[in-house]
Amino acid sequence: MFNRSTAPNLFGTPLGADFPRALVEGLLEAYEREPPEALARVHLIVNTRRMARRVAELFDEGGARLLPRIYLISETDSFTTSAQFPPAVSKLQRQIELAPLIRGLIEKDPQIAPRSAVFELSASLVDLVNEMHEQAVSPESVSALDMSMESAHWQHMQAFMGIVRAYMSKAGSELDVAQRQRLVIDALAESWRDTPPAHPIIIAGSTGSRGPTSALMQAVAALPLGAVVLPGFDFDFAARVWPGLSEGDMSEDHPQYRFEALLKELEMRPSDIRHWVSGEAPDPARNKLLSLALRPAPVTDQWLDEGQEASLLLPGATEKVTLLEAQTGRLEALAIALRLRRAAEDGTAAALITPDRTLARQVTAALDRWGIRPDDSAGEPLHLSPLGRFMRLLGQLMEPAPVTAELMISLLKHPLCSSPAAERGTHLRFTRELELHIRKKSIPYPDAAALREWATEHKDASAAAWAGWVADAFLSEPDSEPEDLGEHVKHHTNLAEALTCGADESGTPIWARADGEKIAEILSDLAECPSEPMSLQDYLRLLDSALSRGEMRRDTEKSHPGILIWGTLEARVQGVDLLILAGLNEGTWPEAPAPDPWLNRSMRARLGLLLPERRIGLSAHDFQQAAAAREVWFCRALRSDDAETVASRWLIRLTNLLEGLPHEKGHKALKEMRRKGDEWIERATRIDMPEEAVGYAQRPAPAPPVEKRPRQLSITEIQKLIRDPYAIYARHVLRLSPLNPLQKAPDALLRGNALHKVMEEFVEAAQQDPSLLAPATLRSFAARILARDVPFPAARLIWQARFDKIVDALIEAEETRLEDVTRIETETRGGLELSDIGFTLKGKADRFDMREDGTLAIYDYKSGQIASKDVRKHFDKQLQLTAAMAEGGAFENIPPASVSRLAFLGLGSKADEVALKPEEYVSADVLDGLRKLIKAFMEPDKGYPSRRAVSKESHVGDYDHLARYGEWSTDADAVKEVLK
Repeated sequence: MFNRSTAPNLFGTPLGADFPRALVEGLLEAYEREPPEALARVHLIVNTRRMARRVAELFDEGGARLLPRIYLISETDSFTTSAQFPPAVSKLQRQIELAPLIRGLIEKDPQIAPRSAVFELSASLVDLVNEMHEQAVSPESVSALDMSMESAHWQHMQAFMGIVRAYMSKAGSELDVAQRQRLVIDALAESWRDTPPAHPIIIAGSTGSRGPTSALMQAVAALPLGAVVLPGFDFDFAARVWPGLSEGDMSEDHPQYRFEALLKELEMRPSDIRHWVSGEAPDPARNKLLSLALRPAPVTDQWLDEGQEASLLLPGATEKVTLLEAQTGRLEALAIALRLRRAAEDGTAAALITPDRTLARQVTAALDRWGIRPDDSAGEPLHLSPLGRFMRLLGQLMEPAPVTAELMISLLKHPLCSSPAAERGTHLRFTRELELHIRKKSIPYPDAAALREWATEHKDASAAAWAGWVADAFLSEPDSEPEDLGEHVKHHTNLAEALTCGADESGTPIWARADGEKIAEILSDLAECPSEPMSLQDYLRLLDSALSRGEMRRDTEKSHPGILIWGTLEARVQGVDLLILAGLNEGTWPEAPAPDPWLNRSMRARLGLLLPERRIGLSAHDFQQAAAAREVWFCRALRSDDAETVASRWLIRLTNLLEGLPHEKGHKALKEMRRKGDEWIERATRIDMPEEAVGYAQRPAPAPPVEKRPRQLSITEIQKLIRDPYAIYARHVLRLSPLNPLQKAPDALLRGNALHKVMEEFVEAAQQDPSLLAPATLRSFAARILARDVPFPAARLIWQARFDKIVDALIEAEETRLEDVTRIETETRGGLELSDIGFTLKGKADRFDMREDGTLAIYDYKSGQIASKDVRKHFDKQLQLTAAMAEGGAFENIPPASVSRLAFLGLGSKADEVALKPEEYVSADVLDGLRKLIKAFMEPDKGYPSRRAVSKESHVGDYDHLARYGEWSTDADAVKEVLK
């Protein structure tokens, strides 16, 4: 295996080979005749933890034996002696240290970014500094760049990088993670040159895409007992094309470019890479076809030269290739899920490879309908884990602002809140009942008094203790305002533990969970990081940034062992019968490069940092390796959420090559690939179709039994009976009450109620003391009542300002109105019984003015638009009905009297007074019209149609969803349904 000469030991496995299995079989074959302990002396360094697990599993498949030592290439401390270097400073600490510098930059030039982006920018800057360490680029190199051709923005960034360089030089002996890793590897390589290790060292599965990794691979390859095993090496390309390429022909976006860079560093030729002792390509013909399709751009004309030879590879090369092009991403996910389901039924090991996490989640959700849970290699983002979401909600609770109803109920409903199982049912019952109380009372900011009121009304005696626990946990202020990072962490942690222990303080610790361990580690790191005084908002942004970058391993115990979801890097692991490559669109695979706020592309190229093309080249290698599997699917969606998509460049190359091959062999092969994909798309389309066509709902007009119909309505409900009878049916026959929103908003209803209250209290006070009838007094009443009844500061200020504009006009009009008034009654309730039809009309009037001549003036305050004469005639009969009730003596404390004035008083943008003409409110005519209306709806065959005459098409009714509005339009005929 090992070449004892001075030439480095480089091996390669062909495209599509099961790399871990080939690696293990090759080692076993090489050490077959060696003593048992010889294999145990081998140090095997692999690139990912999943690769390490699979290699260990493959070794376990054989008999009992001593195994080699397996290490991860990123964990240099595990296979080197690095005690001479101090521990590295964590990325989190560097992020905190750089944040003040970035904050200063933003304060000088706010156009760079909002202040809220400080910690995101500091995290990206830490990544840049680490990358510079990895690629051996010094900060001085940035200062030395010629910026004369760059824009002012990049010149500004260069100046800022100078500040960072000065800061980094002050850090002294403190090393960054990447810096320390580079130093460790350099020291290790130097010691190996002087004293080569006596045991074999093998690096397997890495392409050397990063500086430290490449340096380690070069050092190991040069050892007498060292070897590097490369995954997915294109031997056909290396033998036939590579030697003939000119300098610069193979750009960084080519799948084999990283191997060329490694060979240049080692001063080797492609032919010097030897075949690993084990591992065969599942489909050599397809490998040749893919190699031709992915030729570097300058030599793409070889398609013409080698087209005849490539056509001879068909149809065998594409026999086990399927091309699925779905119309939407959802259809793509469903078709993939169906194929994975078939694989699970057949016992076929299958893996979905995609960088699109949204697509992976859609496939997982689709598989869930059949009880299949795939083994997903991607960790769950910490900020989306149950505890991560809980901690972020608690962050809102820590803010110095009133606790909203929405936040309180969201936290109380969270699965981690009041965690003991024995108490969970009671806790949820109390939470549900408290929510209904908050909705009913429209409490935007529940306080201790609101909680006590709920507990007092509750029949369960234990509700008081639970409400007390909620008040203590949600409404208690800290003893002192936290100022530094450690204090914020302590307060946050204490709050989390208080809310997860339950009302009896006997909960289980949340930090023992899988996500709890990770988050506890982050909180501990934050608490230990030295920092300047930090505001709560900055702490929450920092924590959110740290959580969004962290991941937790998913629970794989219940996962299906043969259905896998991998990222693109896992294409090297292979070992499955079917590989599905999904999300093959530009911007997804390959992924669109993320914007770099610090260096543009030309600056990166001159510095020798990673370019977008290099990342594309790594993705291209992953694609080529996966596409060479035994059976492969290429999947993409033709449309995204908002536009048409463009196929991945590699898929375009493959399809273009096939379309252009002679004798239409390629065209036929491509057509067959699409046909197989279309079959699964058809199945995916049919699976969600109902067995029978379900028609749209018709416009309802239910006709309940006469004895079930309402015999009592309020004045305001008469207009609703005319405009939307179905709403009356739902409210009074079905007895369904609309549920108020959880979070009360400063809407028109709240404004109208508040201004009504202002006028009510002001008029009553002015009646007792006429000296109060002044603009200043009315403004003070408005300020006091708005402060009391409107818990929204911004809305309160706006409404106060609007009201102040009409105060003078209101006082002037009020003085005129009160000239002949003897008594005023406000907010008076009443009821008029119409015994001849068995109906009672209820109502509440805003204001009655009893005049000196014994007549009544009735006023209705309107904070919104006042109804027109036509609307009052046909629909809005509130004031007319009020006058008819008043003349009949239906109101409390108001003796029967004729109505001499009936008017609306505007409280909106103008203090208008719109009086009705006497002919509009003749009581006999008004009551006769009411009787006809009620008698019509008492007819057994009369239905209650939905949205009979709504004011406008955009009107949203409380019961529109119950009437299935949207499946029918307002021009559809109502369908009467007689109910029994």
